[in-house]
Amino acid sequence: MTPKKTADRHFPVLLERCVSLFAESVENARAQKRQPILVDCTLGMGGHSEAMLERYPDAMLIGIDRDTMALSLAGERLKKFEDRTHLVHAVYNEIADVVRDLGLPGVDGVLFDLGVSSLQLDERERGFAYSFDAPLDMRMDRTEGTTAADLVNTLDESELVRILRVYGEEKFAGRIAKSIVTDRATKPFTTTGELVESIRKVVPAGAARTAGHPAKRTFQALRIAVNEELDVLEEAIPASMDVLNVGGRVVVMSYHSLEDKITKKFFAAAAKSSAPAGFPVELEEHKARFKTITRGTEQPTELEIAENPRAASARLRATERTLPRSSS
Repeated sequence: MTPKKTADRHFPVLLERCVSLFAESVENARAQKRQPILVDCTLGMGGHSEAMLERYPDAMLIGIDRDTMALSLAGERLKKFEDRTHLVHAVYNEIADVVRDLGLPGVDGVLFDLGVSSLQLDERERGFAYSFDAPLDMRMDRTEGTTAADLVNTLDESELVRILRVYGEEKFAGRIAKSIVTDRATKPFTTTGELVESIRKVVPAGAARTAGHPAKRTFQALRIAVNEELDVLEEAIPASMDVLNVGGRVVVMSYHSLEDKITKKFFAAAAKSSAPAGFPVELEEHKARFKTITRGTEQPTELEIAENPRAASARLRATERTLPRSSS
């Protein structure tokens, strides 16, 4: 059986909207007689990057991913644009270092498509999916770090409860954590199938019928914990805003309420004046240096969800730098 081409395996979420949100930023760079520079912080299989390179034929694209397999596949997909692409193996909270190492003073657009990628879900041996048996891994970067098996086999019950409840919003966190601790005493977990069975035993059948697969939230929580996704995002959002040129935009697609909450926090704070309440005159250093581009969150259309069910939970926010970085 011939392997599918990368483009056939990957359907980018909110593709047209994401690409079009950078149009004004690109035009602003052109007006200043310089090459527009866009950063795809979650390169994945390169779908969004390919669309941006096609739409903006004079733009440079920096693609960042911690997954070496993704970098390889995206590199093949973007080969025809290799004269204006830089693909970098890094975590997206390292964006400032990546931009600096390329000798660039700033960028005009940054895109985040958060969460697990289609590649990671579809590659069975990665252990991200609960729908087939595989090694219990879940690392986005398989060259280093702690696996999901390490976590479920070593964390105490209270910490497992916390992870499942906070990162997975799992209401049966206590039952699941207790089942994991009991089962691992007999035999350590090594596969996704073993973990799924441990979860199935304690999640009521009725709950599974209404909330989807009983292991869905546990797998999400473990993936977030393994990859420290929320801690990384807390650093990445302000770092991406800091490397923007005036007129540049950051666009973030979230698939989890905690991701969106972090994004909203930084975007809202940057779009607010820092002048003390009742201050008669707003000084230059107090002016908001960003403006919100999206009103609330934007969501995929019914057609987009029908074409790509994984898009259903996507929420998009965008912000734009309006003033230079503070000199202080």
